[in-house]
Amino acid sequence: MKRLVVGAHYGLRDWLAQRVTAIIMAAYSVIIAAVLLSGPPVTYAAWRDLFSQGWMRVATLLFAFSLAWHAWVGVRDILMDYIKIDGVRLTLQVLVLLLLGTYFGWTVQILWR
Repeated sequence: MKRLVVGAHYGLRDWLAQRVTAIIMAAYSVIIAAVLLSGPPVTYAAWRDLFSQGWMRVATLLFAFSLAWHAWVGVRDILMDYIKIDGVRLTLQVLVLLLLGTYFGWTVQILWR
């Protein structure tokens, strides 16, 4: 008996993307917690100085990208599993992509304004 495989075949790639982005976000969370807990009380000046450093901006941008990608894979999978009407599912997927793109663009604007 020959098995017929159909579908988009996202499986392994998206499973790996979820794990890698989760590791990146966890590492960033640990680093930011260590930086904030080891220093003086957080003030606006301390926060501004922390984010004026290039490494922190890049790390935050990597975190934001990982968050957006992680969210996209998860939401897309939920929409594919539970929204059966193709037009509605496509519309929701486009709206989610636009929203995530807007949030990521806003993050870039905040970090490099």
